[in-house]
Amino acid sequence: MSDPEARRTARLAEELEESGLPPESDERLRGLLLEEVDRALRPPVHERHVPSSGAIVEPRASPGTWTVETQLDISHVPIGDMSLALDDVRRYVDGLSSWLVRTTGPGQDEFLLFDRPAGSERDLVVLAEAMEGCVVQRHPAGPVRIVGPFGVLRWEGLRWHHEPPITTWLDALSVDGHTGDIEVLEALLRMSVHDLGALGIGALLIYRLDSDHAPRIEERLSPPPPLCVRKATHLAPLRHALSQVDGAAIFDEDGILRSIGVELLPNTEGDRLLPPWRGTRHTAGLRYSDEDPASVVIVVSEDGPVTVIRKGAPIARAPGS
Repeated sequence: MSDPEARRTARLAEELEESGLPPESDERLRGLLLEEVDRALRPPVHERHVPSSGAIVEPRASPGTWTVETQLDISHVPIGDMSLALDDVRRYVDGLSSWLVRTTGPGQDEFLLFDRPAGSERDLVVLAEAMEGCVVQRHPAGPVRIVGPFGVLRWEGLRWHHEPPITTWLDALSVDGHTGDIEVLEALLRMSVHDLGALGIGALLIYRLDSDHAPRIEERLSPPPPLCVRKATHLAPLRHALSQVDGAAIFDEDGILRSIGVELLPNTEGDRLLPPWRGTRHTAGLRYSDEDPASVVIVVSEDGPVTVIRKGAPIARAPGS
């Protein structure tokens, strides 16, 4: 590595650690990860075309479990059989259906082919968890992401944004004493972080346990179809609808969408006790949760960060938000 490359790599390592990437004691593994991140940030350009890319670094889970855990048909192609240099292999790696596996073991790098594209942020989280490795992707739309046990790091053009693992949010709710369905809460948080926040879709989601005593609301839109946040096939229409409406979306105890585009009506006494906080969406969620203490309110900002609110106070927020 030349001196300029070494200095750039050192700066990148420092920047990533400051942003939430844990330091790595294995120098070989650290070098592989930094190499892939640097490549994703500085891809080769051909005739103004910037290629996407994807690498899975040091997967520790048995390859025999990958298909079941990811629900993908995966073909393994040894790089040695292709008689190609690493840079040549990268030409075939799109970070959607084709991926490069990098390992610290000699001769163990390989080429993975999926039966369908798996390049959304939600997909990357599944890949990292199933393979027990770190995923580095440059998406065709431009975003660069690093995903692993530490959560998700997204490059936003000027800085890295860190989304902690979903378990961090669930731990905060557990400490807070919430008694709702943990699977529904996990599904709502995954959608908020990896489907809405990752795409810049602002939203106000309310998970209600008590259907009898709700604060005053105005339902301005027709009742929605009973889409369930726990069903993967229901997420696309949920995300699509939420990207087109203002107001809150209310989910019942089973995670089924019951209302969308809801206006949360003000309460004079509550407004006086709880002054405006951050923006309109956060303020509305804060005041609503004070009147409906059994609920969990999730606020997704248009620029990505997520805040979880209960009983009129935030209990968990994305770092730096």
